Amino acid sequence: MPPVKVYIVDDHTLFREGLRFLLTQSDVVSQVYEAKSGEEFLEHVAQAKPDVVLMDIEMPLLDGIETTKRALKLMPELRVITLTMYSDENYYTEMIEAGAMGFLLKNSRFEDVERAITEVSNNRNYFSAEILSYLVRMLEQKHTRTKTDELTNRELEVLMCICRGMSNQEIADKLYISKRTVDKHRENILQKTQSKNTAEMVVYAIKNRFFDI
Repeated sequence: MPPVKVYIVDDHTLFREGLRFLLTQSDVVSQVYEAKSGEEFLEHVAQAKPDVVLMDIEMPLLDGIETTKRALKLMPELRVITLTMYSDENYYTEMIEAGAMGFLLKNSRFEDVERAITEVSNNRNYFSAEILSYLVRMLEQKHTRTKTDELTNRELEVLMCICRGMSNQEIADKLYISKRTVDKHRENILQKTQSKNTAEMVVYAIKNRFFDI
């Protein structure tokens, strides 16, 4: 993968400048831009033409959710990674629906930042392990299904099990069906949701409101 251009949007100067310094030393990054607000970012994003944006959720005036929505209208090919704290959990769904492809805790290791940039640059979703674990736990609180034309009820059950990290054999045992049947359901789900991994299945489930979180 060729090095990418990254834009950091965060209102905390020390964090933003520290991250910029690290990114300038990275082999996966060719250029780094920074903005202290959503407004400043939107004003300059078209000119900078970044590949990936590291977007803070909580910023004054224009938060990360609204900034992401507006940025993707300007540049639909943009890849947005959310920078988040544990206290931002209530915003995860809104950021996914706004179009964010990745989530990183602000105390993540820099290797995880590089991995997230690489993954979203290759059009894949990325979640830090803690955030993916949180989302999967919340998905267990199933209440309603509002979209019924994509997956069958059995596929939905299998999807929930997959999102919880269960193996095909474990799913077969839980649902009292054969492993071969689970294999086929998994294949159908991957095809219907156009997912490549568990993270992308979780995103699909949330975006289509199969489960409440």
